[in-house]
Amino acid sequence: MHLDRRGFLKFAGITGAAAALAACGGPSTGGGGPAAVPEVDYSGVQPAKEITWWTNNPGSSETVSRQIIDAYQRANPGTKVNLVTAGATYEEIAQRFQTAQAGGGSQLPDLVVLSDVWWFRYYMQRSIVPMDPLIAATGIDTADYRQQLIEDYRYDGKLWALPWARSTPIFYYNKAHWQKAGLPDRAPATWAEMAEWGPRLQAAGTGAQKAYQLPALADYAGWSFQNNLWGEGGAWSDEWDVTCDSPEAVRAVSALQNAVTSGWAGVAATDGTTDLGAGAVSATVGSTGSLVTVLDAARFDVGAGFLPAGPVAGPVCPTGGAGLGIPAGVPPERQLAAAAFAKFLTSPENTVLFSQATGYLPLRTSADTGPLLAETPLRKIAIDQLDRTRTQDRARAFFPGADQEIARTCANILNQRADVQGELTTLKGTLTRIFDTDVKPNI
Repeated sequence: MHLDRRGFLKFAGITGAAAALAACGGPSTGGGGPAAVPEVDYSGVQPAKEITWWTNNPGSSETVSRQIIDAYQRANPGTKVNLVTAGATYEEIAQRFQTAQAGGGSQLPDLVVLSDVWWFRYYMQRSIVPMDPLIAATGIDTADYRQQLIEDYRYDGKLWALPWARSTPIFYYNKAHWQKAGLPDRAPATWAEMAEWGPRLQAAGTGAQKAYQLPALADYAGWSFQNNLWGEGGAWSDEWDVTCDSPEAVRAVSALQNAVTSGWAGVAATDGTTDLGAGAVSATVGSTGSLVTVLDAARFDVGAGFLPAGPVAGPVCPTGGAGLGIPAGVPPERQLAAAAFAKFLTSPENTVLFSQATGYLPLRTSADTGPLLAETPLRKIAIDQLDRTRTQDRARAFFPGADQEIARTCANILNQRADVQGELTTLKGTLTRIFDTDVKPNI
């Protein structure tokens, strides 16, 4: 059966982790969740000479990934890394990874790219291994990773992935449009300030359709709108408690709706950064992973800045992107070899190489980012904003299918002008059911 992104997310939202776990024998009913993945003693294990890495080549990164693989194979004669494009998106990789689990170790990759909203369901499914023993066996220096990025994969006292294609949303703007509207050459400090600037940009005769483009809801609503909610003192959830209908959350989403109904803001159909690059809008919020694409596409000077602050907190920003996980269903020698390659893949030198080619964040604090910043000074915005990041709300990142439900709710509010309080109250009920059915039995 073929599922497109929307169809697969619907499938995931309906069946969730419960169906995935059923394929592996079902969740435990003893109150403690499924049995933990046994930790392996790798001290006597010889790493395999050949492994397979599944990726979706985030940020059009296949060329640089193959370059890194070639360097690894030269440094480790007799080893082989097979790069497989397992899908065009994180969702397609997840679909293929789920199917492969039914076939056992021979069908599984040894290293797999898992996005911020997919890795936790594989923890619940017990289909990825804890990285801690592999980190010890291969000598990975976790202290040298940017802690805001690596700690996103820690749960239940263990680390379940290493960071790879990590990003944050940042504010992009067209400097020429800003100048024509008489605005200072910077991102707005607060969303209240953007609400003042929006009508000025809209009336400035820039040729843009909208002063500001909210990012495409299917990909960004649950992620980037956390900034808006947090800035008002709200959140999608507080730990496991769903709080998306709180007065603070209602105020945050109402402000977004007001921006659209006022006429100076629109909602991207596919990609706000593409709209910006084409000159159709004056500003948008997009991933740092889109930086290279935006700069290549734009025929104007691009400005960038931190996400605007709210009245309660800010500037505050979520992290996102993808990490590298190792399946539990492959033999220890392949797990060990995969960890050794992941160590090389995320080395200080290679994280700069990957960042240079894509715009994703350099992962290591010891990485020499000087040449990177000299080539593209705007990258410093994303790196500096890491000090203002916050771990994502569990309802968005840990609840299977929640991202789709949040996007659907935001579409009703922003595109259909639905009642904010009513929609968010309905969303709370939906997310609570997902937790009770698909999450609570498996943690």
